[in-house]
Amino acid sequence: MHAPAIIFDHVTVAYGRGRKRSEALRNFNLRIARGETVALLGPSGSGKSTALKALAGFVRPVFGTVRLDGQDVTDLPPAKRGIGVVVQSYALFPHMRVRDNVAFGLRARRTKSARIAECVDDALAMVSMSAYADRYPRELSGGQQQRVAIARALAIRPRVLLLDEPLAALDAQLRLSMIAELRQLQQSLPDTAMLYVTHDQSEALALADRIAVMRDAELVDVDSAHNLWTRPPTDFTANFLGAPI
Repeated sequence: MHAPAIIFDHVTVAYGRGRKRSEALRNFNLRIARGETVALLGPSGSGKSTALKALAGFVRPVFGTVRLDGQDVTDLPPAKRGIGVVVQSYALFPHMRVRDNVAFGLRARRTKSARIAECVDDALAMVSMSAYADRYPRELSGGQQQRVAIARALAIRPRVLLLDEPLAALDAQLRLSMIAELRQLQQSLPDTAMLYVTHDQSEALALADRIAVMRDAELVDVDSAHNLWTRPPTDFTANFLGAPI
C-alpha cells in the first residue's frame, strides 16, 4: 500500500454556537492511500458528505486538520487543492457543449489552450464520451451526463477524486452499468486516491477497497469490504450492510 494521500486528523465540523451548536462531523480520523478507493457509507445525516466537503474545502473544520500528500490544506481554498469533485446533480452548464463543460475547470485555472484541448480529449476518452464532445447536456441521457461530469473532474488531473452519491439519480440498470465503468476507471488511475460517498451498500461493496461506516457524525468501523461483510465488528455495521452476524 502506498503512503497516505489523504489524512483526516481528529476533524470536527460544527454549525452554530452555544446551545445551538450542532456537530456534523465529530473527531473524524481516516487515512486513504494513493491509488486506494474508500467508500464513506452510512444513512442520511451520518456525516459522510460533511467529511467530503471538509476534504474539498467547502466547509472548514472547527478542530483538526486535513492533509493531502503531507500538506496541511485545512485553510487552503478549494481551487488550490487539486481535487476533482463529482456530485449527484451532475452540475453541467446547459448552454455549454460537452467539451466546454469538461474544459471549465482548466479555463478557471488559466491553463493554456493547447493543454486544455489535450486534457479534454484525454478525459472524454477515459469515459468513452469522445463522440459526444459537441453535444449539449440536454441531448444526453442521464448516464452520459454523469460521464461528462466525471470527465470534467478528471480533466484537471486531480490528485484526489471525490464522488458524492454520483449514481443516486440513475435507474437500477444504469447504476449497474456505471459501477462497471467506475471499476474500469479505477484501474486506469492507479495513483489517484478516491473518496466515494454513498448510502447504497451494493455500490460500496462493489467499488471500495475499504469501507468507512458512519453514524451520527462519527466513524463507526473501517475495514475491507470482505472483512466488514464476513466479520462485522459492530451490530450497527452488520445490520446496515445486511451481513450475517
